[in-house]
Amino acid sequence: MTIPNLITIGRLFLVPLVIVMIVNARWDAAFIIFVVAGVSDAIDGFLARRCGMASELGAYLDPVADKSLIVSIYITLALVGAVPVWLVILVVARDLMIVAAVILSWLLAKPVTIAPFLVSKLNTAAQIAFAALALGTRAFGVDLGSGFIVGEIIVALLTLASMTAYLAFWLRHMAG
Repeated sequence: MTIPNLITIGRLFLVPLVIVMIVNARWDAAFIIFVVAGVSDAIDGFLARRCGMASELGAYLDPVADKSLIVSIYITLALVGAVPVWLVILVVARDLMIVAAVILSWLLAKPVTIAPFLVSKLNTAAQIAFAALALGTRAFGVDLGSGFIVGEIIVALLTLASMTAYLAFWLRHMAG
Protein backbone atom coordinates (compact mmCIF):
# COMPACT_ATOMS: atom_id res chain seq x y z
CA MET A 1 0.00 0.00 0.00
CA THR A 2 1.67 3.18 -1.22
CA ILE A 3 0.98 6.79 -0.25
CA PRO A 4 -0.60 7.53 -3.67
CA ASN A 5 -2.93 4.52 -3.20
CA LEU A 6 -3.97 5.78 0.23
CA ILE A 7 -4.69 9.21 -1.26
CA THR A 8 -6.76 7.57 -4.00
CA ILE A 9 -8.74 5.56 -1.45
CA GLY A 10 -9.32 8.79 0.46
CA ARG A 11 -10.73 10.32 -2.73
CA LEU A 12 -13.17 7.42 -3.00
CA PHE A 13 -14.41 8.23 0.50
CA LEU A 14 -15.00 11.84 -0.54
CA VAL A 15 -17.47 10.81 -3.27
CA PRO A 16 -20.47 10.05 -1.02
CA LEU A 17 -19.65 13.06 1.14
CA VAL A 18 -19.77 15.49 -1.77
CA ILE A 19 -23.00 13.89 -3.01
CA VAL A 20 -24.62 14.44 0.40
CA MET A 21 -23.49 18.07 0.36
CA ILE A 22 -24.99 18.64 -3.10
CA VAL A 23 -28.29 16.96 -2.24
CA ASN A 24 -28.53 19.11 0.89
CA ALA A 25 -27.65 22.27 -1.08
CA ARG A 26 -24.47 22.77 0.95
CA TRP A 27 -22.79 24.20 -2.12
CA ASP A 28 -19.81 25.72 -0.32
CA ALA A 29 -18.93 22.41 1.36
CA ALA A 30 -19.56 20.49 -1.88
CA PHE A 31 -17.26 22.85 -3.75
CA ILE A 32 -14.48 22.55 -1.17
CA ILE A 33 -14.71 18.75 -1.00
CA PHE A 34 -14.72 18.50 -4.79
CA VAL A 35 -11.65 20.73 -5.06
CA VAL A 36 -9.87 18.65 -2.39
CA ALA A 37 -10.71 15.52 -4.37
CA GLY A 38 -9.39 17.10 -7.56
CA VAL A 39 -6.17 18.22 -5.90
CA SER A 40 -5.73 14.76 -4.37
CA ASP A 41 -5.90 13.29 -7.88
CA ALA A 42 -3.05 15.54 -8.99
CA ILE A 43 -1.01 14.77 -5.87
CA ASP A 44 -1.37 10.99 -6.06
CA GLY A 45 -0.41 11.01 -9.73
CA PHE A 46 2.59 13.26 -9.09
CA LEU A 47 3.82 11.09 -6.22
CA ALA A 48 3.32 7.88 -8.17
CA ARG A 49 5.28 9.13 -11.18
CA ARG A 50 7.97 11.33 -9.65
CA CYS A 51 8.71 9.35 -6.50
CA GLY A 52 8.60 5.88 -8.01
CA MET A 53 5.46 4.90 -6.08
CA ALA A 54 3.46 3.68 -9.06
CA SER A 55 1.79 0.32 -8.49
CA GLU A 56 -0.49 -2.09 -10.28
CA LEU A 57 -3.16 -1.48 -7.63
CA GLY A 58 -2.88 2.26 -8.21
CA ALA A 59 -3.23 1.77 -11.96
CA TYR A 60 -6.67 0.24 -11.28
CA LEU A 61 -7.72 2.35 -8.29
CA ASP A 62 -7.01 5.78 -9.76
CA PRO A 63 -9.35 5.54 -12.77
CA VAL A 64 -12.04 3.94 -10.58
CA ALA A 65 -11.79 6.85 -8.14
CA ASP A 66 -11.77 9.41 -10.97
CA LYS A 67 -14.79 7.92 -12.73
CA SER A 68 -16.66 7.41 -9.46
CA LEU A 69 -16.21 11.07 -8.65
CA ILE A 70 -17.05 12.46 -12.09
CA VAL A 71 -20.03 10.21 -12.81
CA SER A 72 -21.46 10.65 -9.30
CA ILE A 73 -21.04 14.41 -9.37
CA TYR A 74 -22.62 14.79 -12.80
CA ILE A 75 -25.59 12.57 -11.98
CA THR A 76 -26.18 14.35 -8.67
CA LEU A 77 -25.85 17.79 -10.26
CA ALA A 78 -28.43 16.78 -12.87
CA LEU A 79 -30.80 15.47 -10.19
CA VAL A 80 -30.77 18.84 -8.45
CA GLY A 81 -31.07 20.75 -11.74
CA ALA A 82 -27.58 22.27 -11.68
CA VAL A 83 -26.48 20.80 -15.03
CA PRO A 84 -28.52 19.62 -18.01
CA VAL A 85 -29.50 15.96 -18.18
CA TRP A 86 -28.37 15.62 -21.81
CA LEU A 87 -24.80 16.50 -20.78
CA VAL A 88 -24.83 13.91 -17.99
CA ILE A 89 -26.11 11.26 -20.38
CA LEU A 90 -23.22 12.05 -22.73
CA VAL A 91 -20.60 11.98 -19.94
CA VAL A 92 -21.90 8.71 -18.51
CA ALA A 93 -22.39 7.10 -21.95
CA ARG A 94 -18.73 7.71 -22.80
CA ASP A 95 -17.54 5.95 -19.67
CA LEU A 96 -20.00 3.09 -20.11
CA MET A 97 -18.87 2.66 -23.72
CA ILE A 98 -15.23 2.39 -22.64
CA VAL A 99 -16.00 -0.14 -19.90
CA ALA A 100 -18.21 -2.16 -22.25
CA ALA A 101 -15.49 -2.20 -24.92
CA VAL A 102 -12.90 -3.48 -22.45
CA ILE A 103 -15.25 -6.19 -21.16
CA LEU A 104 -16.32 -7.24 -24.66
CA SER A 105 -12.69 -7.41 -25.78
CA TRP A 106 -11.89 -9.62 -22.84
CA LEU A 107 -14.90 -11.88 -23.48
CA LEU A 108 -13.87 -12.24 -27.13
CA ALA A 109 -10.32 -13.20 -26.07
CA LYS A 110 -8.89 -10.01 -27.58
CA PRO A 111 -8.09 -8.06 -24.42
CA VAL A 112 -7.34 -4.41 -24.97
CA THR A 113 -5.28 -2.08 -22.86
CA ILE A 114 -6.64 1.42 -22.99
CA ALA A 115 -4.23 4.23 -22.31
CA PRO A 116 -5.56 7.76 -22.15
CA PHE A 117 -5.33 9.85 -25.32
CA LEU A 118 -4.56 13.57 -25.19
CA VAL A 119 -8.17 14.34 -26.06
CA SER A 120 -9.36 12.16 -23.16
CA LYS A 121 -7.05 14.00 -20.75
CA LEU A 122 -8.43 17.31 -22.02
CA ASN A 123 -11.94 15.88 -21.70
CA THR A 124 -11.37 14.83 -18.09
CA ALA A 125 -9.90 18.24 -17.25
CA ALA A 126 -12.89 19.97 -18.85
CA GLN A 127 -15.38 17.72 -17.05
CA ILE A 128 -13.72 18.40 -13.70
CA ALA A 129 -13.45 22.14 -14.36
CA PHE A 130 -17.10 22.34 -15.41
CA ALA A 131 -18.27 20.40 -12.34
CA ALA A 132 -16.21 22.77 -10.17
CA LEU A 133 -17.76 25.68 -12.07
CA ALA A 134 -21.28 24.34 -11.47
CA LEU A 135 -20.54 23.91 -7.77
CA GLY A 136 -18.68 27.20 -7.47
CA THR A 137 -21.34 29.32 -9.14
CA ARG A 138 -23.87 28.02 -6.64
CA ALA A 139 -21.50 28.23 -3.66
CA PHE A 140 -20.56 31.84 -4.38
CA GLY A 141 -23.81 33.01 -5.99
CA VAL A 142 -22.19 33.88 -9.31
CA ASP A 143 -24.26 33.95 -12.51
CA LEU A 144 -22.09 33.32 -15.56
CA GLY A 145 -24.97 33.63 -18.01
CA SER A 146 -23.91 32.37 -21.41
CA GLY A 147 -20.46 31.48 -20.02
CA PHE A 148 -22.05 28.47 -18.36
CA ILE A 149 -23.49 27.35 -21.70
CA VAL A 150 -20.07 27.71 -23.30
CA GLY A 151 -18.72 25.37 -20.60
CA GLU A 152 -21.45 22.85 -21.39
CA ILE A 153 -20.58 22.96 -25.09
CA ILE A 154 -16.85 22.53 -24.45
CA VAL A 155 -17.48 19.51 -22.22
CA ALA A 156 -19.90 18.02 -24.76
CA LEU A 157 -17.52 18.46 -27.70
CA LEU A 158 -14.52 17.06 -25.83
CA THR A 159 -16.60 14.15 -24.53
CA LEU A 160 -17.74 13.33 -28.07
CA ALA A 161 -14.19 13.65 -29.40
CA SER A 162 -12.86 11.37 -26.67
CA MET A 163 -15.65 8.86 -27.24
CA THR A 164 -14.89 8.84 -30.96
CA ALA A 165 -11.13 8.38 -30.38
CA TYR A 166 -11.66 5.42 -28.05
CA LEU A 167 -14.22 3.82 -30.34
CA ALA A 168 -11.89 4.13 -33.35
CA PHE A 169 -9.00 2.69 -31.32
CA TRP A 170 -11.15 -0.21 -30.11
CA LEU A 171 -12.49 -0.97 -33.60
CA ARG A 172 -8.93 -1.04 -35.01
CA HIS A 173 -7.86 -3.33 -32.17
CA MET A 174 -10.77 -5.72 -32.71
CA ALA A 175 -10.22 -5.81 -36.50
CA GLY A 176 -6.47 -6.44 -36.12
